[in-house]
Amino acid sequence: MYIVAIGWLYVTLLMALTEDHPVAGVLSFIFYGLLPTALLWWLTSRRRRRSAPLSSAKRTDAASQPEDGR
Repeated sequence: MYIVAIGWLYVTLLMALTEDHPVAGVLSFIFYGLLPTALLWWLTSRRRRRSAPLSSAKRTDAASQPEDGR
């Protein structure tokens, strides 16, 4: 996940450096690079936080049952 985000930010940084005006470069880096990456990280962290209690609940259920299955 991190390598994709780093690669995307690198590509958008190079795109921003080729802009004619510095303001256009900053805005293109923000709107093409930072905002989509932040949105992606936010969505994936939400998904991980939402699924984490389920996996910990499964572990506690499995730990509370005896090993011989009775």
